[in-house]
Amino acid sequence: MANYQNSNPQWGPPQQYPQYDSNAPYPGPTPQYAQPMPPSQPYAQDVKNPYEGERFKPKKKINDPIFLVLFILQLIGFAVLSGIALQSWVAEGGLGGGLGKSGATSGTSIPLNRSAVYLLLLITGAALLLSTAYLMLTRMFTRMIMHITLILTIALNIGICIYYWITKYYSGAIIFTIIALFSIFSYWGFRSRIPFASLLLQVVMDVSKHHMSVYAVAMSALFLQACLAVWFTFTVIATYSKWTPGNPSCATSSCSSGKVAGLVFYETFSFLWTSQVIGNVALATLAGGPYGSWYYFGPKSMGEMPQHPTLSALGRASTLSLGSIAFGSLIVTLLELLRMILRTAANNASADGHPVEACLACCAACFIGCIENMVEYFNRYAYIEISLYGKPYIPAAKDTWRLFKDRGIDALVNDSLVGMTLTWGAYAIGLLCSLFAYLYLRFTSPSYNLDGQYTAPMLLFAFLIGLQCSLTLSSAIEAGVSTIFVGLGEDPQVLAIRAPELFALVASTYPHVTQGVPHS
Repeated sequence: MANYQNSNPQWGPPQQYPQYDSNAPYPGPTPQYAQPMPPSQPYAQDVKNPYEGERFKPKKKINDPIFLVLFILQLIGFAVLSGIALQSWVAEGGLGGGLGKSGATSGTSIPLNRSAVYLLLLITGAALLLSTAYLMLTRMFTRMIMHITLILTIALNIGICIYYWITKYYSGAIIFTIIALFSIFSYWGFRSRIPFASLLLQVVMDVSKHHMSVYAVAMSALFLQACLAVWFTFTVIATYSKWTPGNPSCATSSCSSGKVAGLVFYETFSFLWTSQVIGNVALATLAGGPYGSWYYFGPKSMGEMPQHPTLSALGRASTLSLGSIAFGSLIVTLLELLRMILRTAANNASADGHPVEACLACCAACFIGCIENMVEYFNRYAYIEISLYGKPYIPAAKDTWRLFKDRGIDALVNDSLVGMTLTWGAYAIGLLCSLFAYLYLRFTSPSYNLDGQYTAPMLLFAFLIGLQCSLTLSSAIEAGVSTIFVGLGEDPQVLAIRAPELFALVASTYPHVTQGVPHS
């Protein structure tokens, strides 16, 4: 990575460092986060130039232009294909005649009245309030909640393992047996890292409170992905309607099952790639905007942070670095498509009575899924490098690999603890939203659900809304955790000024982390 320092400060005894008060108010813009450490601590004196190594001010050139062009072309292709399919579908009354031609009777009427709309809006509001409340509780009781979620994760792995053995789903049972054993054996190692992970999570939460653009970016990404999902869904339906053999539109165009399969495959590829890019642009915006600026410039009250850091980071991520982000997103998209193909093959083999082939395809899909998760996790740090320095994807990946060789276990354990804490909260919020929806349906008795036929779908929608809203806010927090970890790997002495308590804990517990990652 750029400008690593291989310093070797002399550390004093651990007891000289201040203890962090988890109930203290946010120290971000206050002098506690801005004051230099005492002169007796040498690591706090070497203050880096925030713009060193083209940080925040990369060269004005488009990185990875080939992948930028490919991404734009596939998106244009999807839009053209969608327009052709939807135009034909709507003209034939595909929306139940409401937006189609006069007198059309095809399509299905959806009983969506004002009561259902109110319910969905209330659930969304409740999900946002509950997500905010959970983040506040996590900020107050970070270590306790992190420990509870660690135990719940181990219990869930064991429960899934037992369930698969009982149902004789042996391939899944073997895999989850390994996962359950690994989670049990690694419990003590994870538990010892909770103090560091909890303190880092608290600092990120405090920073995000003073940069509301963090949540604006996360919710904007969620809205764009939701619109894309709706667009994709209607496009696939319209594609089946227009080109499936036997449909009325086949009189004016060639239809075949192979054509439908090819078009749907392309639409799925485009949807996955575009969705990945949207999420990763949001990550790069947060890393290169509020979180990166806080780490290298200090709180806004110090007056050194550039004006509108979030908009500047968004501009870089959506223009100069868009090709690099598309490059990394394409790798994950191809792995996800391969996993979907293997799962389909496993289902077909199982339906045809070929258990051996089904087991092999299932194991292959699981293996590809593991690779996909590792690449996606690796890419998160590569995107942070891209957002901070404006690097192309390959150089950013090389610097990320250098960080992982030196700090891979620390990063993995830290992110796992934070991820478990926030994910379990998201599941709990989803369940509470489902309970809210059930109570609403029971006490209001809307006309479309007099017989209870839409209770299950509405509860499912409520769960998904609550889950997604919470995960969206959580993703903004996780971006900050990863960004500060990258900053700690590159310029650890900066953290001694930004968050003295956090740096003191790091220095006393993990002194090697404070030495920076050296050049290769």
